[in-house]
Amino acid sequence: MSDRAWSTSAPAKVILLGEHAVVFGKPALSVAIGLRLRCQIRPSNVSTLNGISLTQQNYSYVSACLAKHNAGPTAVVTDSDFPSGSGLGSSAAVTVALLAALSSAEGRLREDVVAKEAFEVECEVQGRASPIDTSTCAHGGGILVKKEGSDGLLWEIVKDTRRWCVHDIKVPSMTLVVGFTGKAAPTGPLVAKVKRYVDRSTFARDIIDEIGDITLDGAAQLAKGDLEGLGRTMTKDHKLLAILGVSSPELDKLVASVLPHSYGAKLTGAGGGGSMVALTDQPQKVMEVIRRKGGQPFVGVTGVPGVRIE
Repeated sequence: MSDRAWSTSAPAKVILLGEHAVVFGKPALSVAIGLRLRCQIRPSNVSTLNGISLTQQNYSYVSACLAKHNAGPTAVVTDSDFPSGSGLGSSAAVTVALLAALSSAEGRLREDVVAKEAFEVECEVQGRASPIDTSTCAHGGGILVKKEGSDGLLWEIVKDTRRWCVHDIKVPSMTLVVGFTGKAAPTGPLVAKVKRYVDRSTFARDIIDEIGDITLDGAAQLAKGDLEGLGRTMTKDHKLLAILGVSSPELDKLVASVLPHSYGAKLTGAGGGGSMVALTDQPQKVMEVIRRKGGQPFVGVTGVPGVRIE
């Protein structure tokens, strides 16, 4: 790495359908939204994140990215429009943005390579992951992940016996209002909890299959611009995720409270806290309801770019 600084940014993501099921190879649908995480790197005497020294115990995603590129001591500075642990892909965004900065410093930035490296980092840190978050933060726009390749194929990722084909999907202009519960929820333990449930229960496996099926329904509705249908499918997905045990009282309260003003709403991300998302054409009304119920609202528009050099 030369002595100059390298700056990148990556968008937040919202999973519209398919979280948790995607870890088991089922389809998932996500979009990048217009909130960004910015990252700057420069050589330093010691590796730091926002002025704090990196150790084995802290900032594991940052340490894993630096190790993957065999980077020397590096000062990493990040600044984000959205909170960590909010279900909007903060770990994926920082991983993608940092890997892109490291690749830029080496003179070889490629979106597909960054997406694959970022997935490897998430697997290493979380123990089990899917490429949906990292691919969305890398590519932007809209992403459909499924087992088979078809029109719009961007890249393929294989891990153990699982295979994901990552597709670009055209997304109409939509307004999504995110409601953060204020309760950060790390992804790894929730993914592990669902895996234990699925391993011992045919009922849980059936729920995973149903989430996969309705995700394909939602992708078709999105392609047609059928926001009413997509909203209904999102609300159905929330109920299935709640049955899996990854919702929370805070999420259920926010989802129920915004439904009168939305096409549909659901938790987004790992669950257990974090955020819900509403598809709506009344964003101010939905934001007001979320605030009244104790949540922190964010408005996200679709159609935004993925990782880029700033």
